[in-house]
Amino acid sequence: MNSLNIRKDDQVVVLSGKDKGAKGKVLSTIPSKGTVIVEKINLATRHTKPRKQGEAGGLIKMESPIRANKVMRICPKCDAPTRTAYAFDKEGKKTRVCKKCKENI
Repeated sequence: MNSLNIRKDDQVVVLSGKDKGAKGKVLSTIPSKGTVIVEKINLATRHTKPRKQGEAGGLIKMESPIRANKVMRICPKCDAPTRTAYAFDKEGKKTRVCKKCKENI
């Protein structure tokens, strides 16, 4: 299983593709495929039929997975796209650190 540097609820910016430059929050990650689902990014149209009485059918826009290497995490402190480094804190726990401002994420 692959490990991702991006986690759920991280703010990310898209580096390439049709949504280049767009920012959003990570809704979920799929480490086995190396993909993430980002809020309002890579929208796909899905045609749905009503399944229950009173339920509406039609076209629904939903997020599709995007490759994790096409997004970069935004540091909440310096508000800049940055790569994630890892460091150990005083208790010996491994934490994520911004490579630009050196603050804990």
